[in-house]
Order: sequence, then structure tokens, then C-alpha cells
Amino acid sequence: MADTNRVALVTGASSGIGKEIARRLIADGLTVYAAARRTDKMADLAEAGVTVLALDITDEASIEAVVAAIAAAHGGVDVLVNNAGFGLYGSVEDTSIADARYQFDVNLFGLARLTQLLLPAMREKGAGTIVNITSMGGKIYTPLGAWYHASKHALEGWSDCLRLELAPFGIHVVVVEPGIIETAFGDVLMGPMLERSGKGAYADFADKVAKATRNSYERGGGSSPTVIADVVSRAVKAGRPKTRYVAGRLAWPMIQVRKWLGDRVFDRMVMSAVR
Repeated sequence: MADTNRVALVTGASSGIGKEIARRLIADGLTVYAAARRTDKMADLAEAGVTVLALDITDEASIEAVVAAIAAAHGGVDVLVNNAGFGLYGSVEDTSIADARYQFDVNLFGLARLTQLLLPAMREKGAGTIVNITSMGGKIYTPLGAWYHASKHALEGWSDCLRLELAPFGIHVVVVEPGIIETAFGDVLMGPMLERSGKGAYADFADKVAKATRNSYERGGGSSPTVIADVVSRAVKAGRPKTRYVAGRLAWPMIQVRKWLGDRVFDRMVMSAVR
């Protein structure tokens, strides 16, 4: 059914999960804005009827410009999909605090600022849906991923608190936890990790983590990004969406092993892959 009266903003929409979510929401009949730094990668979305906006999620002026553009045209958004993010890997010892701060700027603080600026219009309407794309990495952990997992764990907790704050205003907050998805995530993650930790005390460990990561993507592959787009579509359509959706290869079993068997068993399972 067409839903042309609702306006959605999807961040990190130049590729992968974000692009598929934008495609799905425009197909569902919403008015869709897609935002990312690489606007040249979103020509296909523009052809499909999506409005493309430039956004650097770490830049206050860029965030304000996106909010102002949407407010001028529609007053605000009904659906916000906070998808922009990246993975920073490398040992804690080898990773600069500046890089760690940037990880949090992208994966938490930037989306938090965007959300802050869009909330007043949602409150005035007494309705809205905020979808935060975290990761199974927000519930589990992997070697050399301290800063990435810290940012995703933080986003999980932030989302839970936000859900309680906004419920009285009729605004839903939904967390989506993808597993292994067919995107460039693994390639983008491993190169910088090896630059940070591929030499010195952690070199052997870093090589094993890189090999295990490549194997996890090659052995059975990842789920299509459309799997996550389907989940977001269902959440946006639902009158009372779930607080969390788990989707994509390995997400459910990995989260359950950590939850029910405990840290020591999970430690052994993860470390067995990097021997």
C-alpha cells in the first residue's frame, strides 16, 4: 500500500544496507531522502525518485543543512533510519585515541545529533519511528574490535534509553542488529586494521584475524542487504514494532551463544577461529 504522506530519511545510503533501505522505502510509497558523503554513488536512487542529500555525519553544519532542507519541504520526518557507520579494527594499544573518537563520532555522536534536531517535529506530530542500525556486534565481540564493538554497544544502550524517553510522545525507537551482510564491510575493515596492528607485538594475531574475517565472508557468504531492508520495511509499517530485530547470517546464533553460554564459552569459540 502507498504511504506517500510519510517522509523518511536514510543515512549512509550510498551503498550496501543504506541504499537497499532507501530503495525499499521508496517502493513502499514513502517520500524518501537518502543522505551520505558520496552523493555520486546515489544516482540510481535519484532516478528511482529518492531525494539525495550530501551529509557528513561528523560535521555539525552538514547535519544542520540536511535537517533544514527537509524541514523547509516537509516540516520534518516521520521515519529516521540511522544507518551511517563504519568499523574500526586494530589493537587498543595500536589505535590512536583520535581514531577511536572518530569511530564514536560516526557511530554514535553524529547520529545522536541528527536525531536531536529531528525530534521536535516528531514530538509535535505525536508520532514517528527511529530505526538505529547497530550490529550483532552490539551484543557480541570479536578480537581487535574493541572500539567498533564499544561504539555499537553504546548505540544499543543509547537506543534503549531513547525508547523510554520517547514512548510518551508516540515515537517508536527500533534497533536492527545485522549479522554478516554482503557489503564491503570486511574489506574496508581489514586493510586499516593491518596498517595499525600488522607489525609489532600484534602482527601475528592481526594476520589471523584478517584471515578468519575473509573466511567468514567467503565460507557461506553473507546475507543480501535486502534482508535488512525487509526488516526495516516491516518495522516502519508496524503499528507497534518490535524493540529489536535480528537478521542476517550468524546474527541470531552468535547472540544466543553469548547470552546463554556465557563469556568463557564465547571466548573459546571466537578464539578458535583465529588459531
